[in-house]
Amino acid sequence: MTSPRSNYVMAAGFEIHVTEWGEPGRPALVMWHGLARTGRDFDEAASALSDTYFVICPDTLGRGLSAWARRPEIDYSYRSFGDIAEALLDHYGIGETRWVGTSMGGLIGITLAADRMKDRIARLVVNDIGPDIPAAGAGRIAAYVGSPPVFDSVAELEAWLRKNYAPFGDNTEAFWRRMTDTSVRRTDDGRVTVHYDPQIASQFTHHKADLDVWDKYDAVTAPTLLLRGMASDVLAAATAVEMTRRGPKPRLVTIDGCGHAPTLANEAQIGLLRTFLAG
Repeated sequence: MTSPRSNYVMAAGFEIHVTEWGEPGRPALVMWHGLARTGRDFDEAASALSDTYFVICPDTLGRGLSAWARRPEIDYSYRSFGDIAEALLDHYGIGETRWVGTSMGGLIGITLAADRMKDRIARLVVNDIGPDIPAAGAGRIAAYVGSPPVFDSVAELEAWLRKNYAPFGDNTEAFWRRMTDTSVRRTDDGRVTVHYDPQIASQFTHHKADLDVWDKYDAVTAPTLLLRGMASDVLAAATAVEMTRRGPKPRLVTIDGCGHAPTLANEAQIGLLRTFLAG
């Protein structure tokens, strides 16, 4: 496993934390995480793929080590995240890139590949998300994101993460410990909570159109791979099938043993990415 590099980049007026892997001269690969997660979720895949690509894994605004929004009702939106993504590519001198997006990161990739980065995203991986999200799945996510728990110990937080993210599937002990280490922050009174701004949940109320993007999806022309967790409550099976018939008409691969969302952390899933991205 190669070692990551931690960098802080001013992008669209915000300090954004980026985990970098591989040599900058290689073809670029952006890996963008889900709603309440961080770029460190991709460590296994980014490390493996860094033998071929220069991989950047940003922490989205309001998450991980990146800055928080100044105007949450405006800044926590796909328009703002797109501004940041473009600024990051410009900072690194990246013209064309491949894009792997899990959940929210997949929708950001769709909106960008449909419009302002249509000529920059050469290949797109959409991991367990679709142009519309079932109400039950959206409600489950909104409920815990908007009311993050606070614990007396990191051990309690880790237990909560393992339970709350059980749909991630059967991952290694090292995976869960790293997820804990990269998800924890201390509160002012010394207790522990998750490492994001609770106001990121404002996207569900102020930017509902961000979650219904069939028009954008139909405009995507980049070769696309669609991944779905077998038990996903966020990407319905019928929606996944409809996606194969519209827009970029991706190949659909269903991942056994998980729900929302496949972590892309094991050899088989990394192999899927490697084969598709090289096409």
